[in-house]
Amino acid sequence: MNNNNLIEVIGLKKYFDINVGAFKVKPLKAVDDVSFSIRKGETLGLVGESGCGKTTVGRTLLHLYEPTDGKIIFDGKDLNIKDNLDEYRKKASMVFQDPYSSLNPRMTVADLIAEPLDIHRLYSNKKEREDKIRELLNYVGLNSEHATRYAHEFSGGQRQRIGIARSLAVNPQFIVCDEPVSALDVSIQAQIINMFCELQERLGLTYLFIAHDLLVVRHISNRIAVMYLGRMVELAEAGEIYDNPLHPYSKSLLSAVPLPDPETARASQRIILSGDIPSPLNAPSGCPFRTRCAYSKKVCAESVPKFREITRGHFVACHRIEEIS
Repeated sequence: MNNNNLIEVIGLKKYFDINVGAFKVKPLKAVDDVSFSIRKGETLGLVGESGCGKTTVGRTLLHLYEPTDGKIIFDGKDLNIKDNLDEYRKKASMVFQDPYSSLNPRMTVADLIAEPLDIHRLYSNKKEREDKIRELLNYVGLNSEHATRYAHEFSGGQRQRIGIARSLAVNPQFIVCDEPVSALDVSIQAQIINMFCELQERLGLTYLFIAHDLLVVRHISNRIAVMYLGRMVELAEAGEIYDNPLHPYSKSLLSAVPLPDPETARASQRIILSGDIPSPLNAPSGCPFRTRCAYSKKVCAESVPKFREITRGHFVACHRIEEIS
């Protein structure tokens, strides 16, 4: 493992057993053989259509879902070993997508934020607990007066700030951000994104930032990974993905990003995919994208393309990449 990597994921799989008839079970391959690494202090953006497995990757990384197969290595330690996993739970946390449903309405803000502190017993007395709550509120732009109130008394943006404060309670090194701004107004999104950047700089955090808004991901990410139907199809530096996408799916995604300049927008051509995204319960053979790909050939149906390095730091899973790029 590279010493600069905080997280290394090797061949991660997460299958859910689905009942498809009387006593018949079929695996739904939500995440199928995904490998990547995240360097210390880096933000890796993870994008793709709804249902592609982004959230499942994040939850499986934190062992909220038990991995079906594969390895997760955190700071050089294999999380398949229970002692390492117990220690990891104090160093990793999550910011959830919906600030309305992720906060218990019966708990005060102070108790919501202090819940991780209580579970892991990270204070020695009541005053230390209160000081820590005050410090966490300050980190996210709230004040001590908010501590005695309840979640329903706050706006969506303020609720998400409370969720972020809670995720910081254990003083984590790694945070999975699961579409943390998608439920918020556009005017609030920029404030929350900027706050994530400030916290990263201040506390030395490492993020996996899951989103479907490609403009948001570009603003916050160092590198971007593109997922399709449970598999990773492209991974590169953020600027490289935007300026030089190689996979046909990435090209299509980026062609849909609105451009601020009207002339550039008129000149750019939208790549519209044919067909619907297949069900992960009945995924096509070979390359998962072949049923919607304009470049699909016989080889694409016969085997799954390897996720390989095409140029330095730019990984793509496509049989015909040399011909089409």
